[in-house]
Amino acid sequence: MRRLYRDSLNGLIGGVCEGLGEYFSIDPIIFRLIFIASFFMLGGGILTYFIAWVIIPDRY
Repeated sequence: MRRLYRDSLNGLIGGVCEGLGEYFSIDPIIFRLIFIASFFMLGGGILTYFIAWVIIPDRY
């Protein structure tokens, strides 16, 4: 069974996007763009990222 983890060693800020990219086998840049677009369009990108940072455990 696969588990979702943050990758703080390879990620930029907290490793959330890196961990999501690894879990879904997608380039992490796509997740970064989603968070940035969410920040500018809806204003919730930073809050969502911070919540994910707290909830998703770190691998290391």
